[in-house]
Amino acid sequence: MGRLGSSIGIAVVAGALLAGVSACGGDSSASTASVPAADGKAVVKASASASPTPSKPKGPPMLLDTITPQNGATVGVAMPVSVVSTNPVATSARADIEKHLKISTSVPTTGAWHWFSSTRVDFRPESYWKAGTKVTVDADMTDVPDGNGLYGVHSYHHSFTIGDDNETKISVTGHSMQVTHNGAVVKNFPIDAGSSTWPSWDGTMAVIDKQASVRMTSCSVGISCDKSSPDYYDLTLPWDVHLTTSGTYIHYSSGDPYPGHSVGSHGCVHLSLANAKWYYNYVKQGDPVTITGSPRGKAAGDNGYADYNLSWTQWLQDSGSGQFTTTAAS
Repeated sequence: MGRLGSSIGIAVVAGALLAGVSACGGDSSASTASVPAADGKAVVKASASASPTPSKPKGPPMLLDTITPQNGATVGVAMPVSVVSTNPVATSARADIEKHLKISTSVPTTGAWHWFSSTRVDFRPESYWKAGTKVTVDADMTDVPDGNGLYGVHSYHHSFTIGDDNETKISVTGHSMQVTHNGAVVKNFPIDAGSSTWPSWDGTMAVIDKQASVRMTSCSVGISCDKSSPDYYDLTLPWDVHLTTSGTYIHYSSGDPYPGHSVGSHGCVHLSLANAKWYYNYVKQGDPVTITGSPRGKAAGDNGYADYNLSWTQWLQDSGSGQFTTTAAS
């Protein structure tokens, strides 16, 4: 069978993601656009291995579009490796592609790939990463088919580090938020979460990124575009920690400056100004945030990095090659 002079378009996203609108609540689903890095700065475009030499007729290069965390970055214990392709990957080709997306770690780690769609595949450990783990991704995609007539043209190497185990647990009904560092409680905060009309997502969401200020509008997430509606808002708010692509943040709200008294938001989690600033400076991309007590149910696994909202059995159901234990790079 002849191979056309074109290639697999793949964005290797060692944690990148897929930004949606900047607002609380709404019914927006996860998108496939890239997002800023964890510090709110623009993601640097990736480059492939130096001077790749395609063995097939020249075509568009395999895309390494956005990479987060950047090479050498430190992320939280719930951060997946996410690979987003520009073209659909056939089901028949997925196991082979997984085998060419090689994960090496300084600590043996049992994990697996999971296909959220024909264009997104994530790797996560069965349980959270161990703090301090060094992770390497070698995407050896040269001549690898996507099952739809396209082929990779070169390889890619990337590495990052798992930082301290910083976890956040939020009780909607208790109007409280607890922050731990390597298992020890460091802060307890009063919070307000979503209302009964606009509830917050339940479940565990790894932090996508954070920004010092974000413009949030009710119209952008389908809550209300009517300026006379009590649900309408158009605000630029500080100290924003991003949890879902559908628009969930932990942040300060000028409309709810003293949270903890059960007044609901439009789905975000509100902290006081001082507490929001402290949390913004403390948290990093990939740190897990677990919300309980909301009637909305768990966020979908691909609504940001909510990978741990799937059980291990559910995770393996959409894996091409199943679970494996990583080894150190040779």
